[in-house]
Amino acid sequence: MPVTSAPDPAVQPVRWGILGAANIAVKLVIPALQRGANSEVVAIASRDASKARAVAADLGIARAYGSYQELLDDPDVDAIYNPLPNHLHVPWSIRAAEAGKHVLCEKPLSLTTAEARDLIAARDRTGVQIGEAFMVRTHPRWLAVRDLVRSGRIGELKLIVGHFSYDRRDPNDVRSRVEWGGGVLMDIGCYPTTLARWLFGAEPVEVVGMVERDPELGVDRLASALLRFPTGQASFTVAGQLVPWQRMQIFGTTGRIEVEIPFNTPADYRARIFIDDGSDLHGRNVETVEFEAVDQYELQGERFAEAVRGLGTVPVPLEDAFGNMAVIEALFRSTESKRWETPAR
Repeated sequence: MPVTSAPDPAVQPVRWGILGAANIAVKLVIPALQRGANSEVVAIASRDASKARAVAADLGIARAYGSYQELLDDPDVDAIYNPLPNHLHVPWSIRAAEAGKHVLCEKPLSLTTAEARDLIAARDRTGVQIGEAFMVRTHPRWLAVRDLVRSGRIGELKLIVGHFSYDRRDPNDVRSRVEWGGGVLMDIGCYPTTLARWLFGAEPVEVVGMVERDPELGVDRLASALLRFPTGQASFTVAGQLVPWQRMQIFGTTGRIEVEIPFNTPADYRARIFIDDGSDLHGRNVETVEFEAVDQYELQGERFAEAVRGLGTVPVPLEDAFGNMAVIEALFRSTESKRWETPAR
């Protein structure tokens, strides 16, 4: 069983409203928020009122609305979780902010850097907290990896290599719609991008990308990327019609860290990392470090709730989200120009 959070008497639980009944919300995020000591899910909205009522009944949510605006008008809602399709992230997050609601928005936060700037302006204008929902950035395993890198355990960080793939081809899936921000770079390429930027503690100075598109759907189904940082490099491959697999490797001048199931780690799984000093290519000297099973979605909600109550900071703020979109945007430009491209600043 995953480790659950303990109530903090200093934190008044944040009352959440959920925009939409997306699978990630129903299956992962809502149950995680309900387990959180600092969170309470009080309302859900869907454009289909009957669907909202059904989800509310199944998950024990007090109120169900047949429109997103009705939920934003609810005075008992403090914060919004926005798992809508990618093209609706920024418009409805801005409306939520203007209604005085804090916003945790699913990744990728926006379709363009221009959209991200609009959301930053809305946050600054309204004074609410807004963050991007990268649950990996709150997992204790990844926090430990960052600490190991910063401590010099593997020497100077020089290279990060990642792969993330799944096998799903469904024309009715929102990830299959180009105009809705579908495709694998947006859907899962954002994960190795954010982790590489986070571990290097810097923005890439230039990037180059290559994609293969589905001949009928038009979305990118296979993508490769190379990111040049001031002190090193990162590369990754992502795919949506390939054998499911995921790994991250972090290479330093004197050691290496391998991260098992780095992105969607199951909540009941004791996450592992492998630390290698390179002295034995057969891996006999590799140190395995295990972590208690945790629900990274629950931890994400707890950290955001603390930020709302002034007891911490948003784990992935909008400036960070802008940087991630700048890289993805530049990778798409590179696939057309066939050249290195510089991410927006």
